[in-house]
Order: sequence, then C-alpha cells, then structure tokens
Amino acid sequence: MDPLTSLIESFLWKFRGERKWVPILIEQLSEEDIVWRPTAESNSIANLVAHIWGTVHQRVEIIFFNIPDTRDRDEEFRIGLVMSKEEALDLIIRSFDIIIHVLEDMKSKPEILLSQPYVNMAPLKYSALNNQSTVLDVMMQMMNHLPYHTGQITYIAKMRKGQLNW
Repeated sequence: MDPLTSLIESFLWKFRGERKWVPILIEQLSEEDIVWRPTAESNSIANLVAHIWGTVHQRVEIIFFNIPDTRDRDEEFRIGLVMSKEEALDLIIRSFDIIIHVLEDMKSKPEILLSQPYVNMAPLKYSALNNQSTVLDVMMQMMNHLPYHTGQITYIAKMRKGQLNW
C-alpha cells in the first residue's frame, strides 16, 4: 500500500471510531443533558456538536461538494443554543459520515491529499487553515481538532451521568 493510501486508511480508522462511539454516548443522555453547561462560561454538548458540524461543513463540504460556506461560528458557541437530542445525534452522525464518505472516495485517488483546494477561494473565516493548505492539512487538522471536542462531550456526559455504557 502506498503512503498516501495508508494515511487515508489511518484517517478512516480514527473517524470511524468517533462515528461509532459518540452516538452511543449521546443516546444515553437526556434532552436536558444536551444543553446543560458545567459553568456559565462552558460549552454545552449542543455547542460542541454544532461546532463539529460547522467545522466539517467549512473544511469538507465546501471543498468536495461545492457548497457555499454558510458557517456561523459565533452561533455555534452561543450561550443558550437549543438543540434536541435527535438533532445532536443527526448532526454528529452526518458530520462523521461526510468525512468517511470523502475519505472512502479518496482511496481511488489518494493524490488528492496533496492538492490545494482553497487556492482560488476567498480566505476562510474562522479557520486555522489558509489558502495554501492541502487536503492533507485539512484532514490532519480535523484529526487533531474533532477528537478534542468529542472528548469534551464525553467529559460533560460523564459529569451528567457518571457511568456510561460503551
């Protein structure tokens, strides 16, 4: 297996794992748990799910599906953001399904990892990436960033429920 395909397989392994266990965790929560904040300054699970969705939209959908960037990062972190448990499940599943779908398609053309999809686009708002970033940069950044937030979701869920069933 060539190195780029190996990288894609590694990304798939990680994102499939996140896709598997985060919905299992959210299923165990109540509607109130989804919007609960540990402190006034903390994010709720609703905020974190909205942020994961916004990140995937901006970093994956606009590149691979030619969808306009409609991200509103301030809304993702709005105090009092309302989201049902069903909406949280839908967004988290859709987020990881989109990433997995793109990576699966990329296995037939792994050289896409080295392309620079943002070169001819307006600069991204709210992004750690720039117009010179490659698809590999995008995937590496998401590989680091999204598990940080799924870890926060796990921590909040444990604060609310104590023992969780895996």
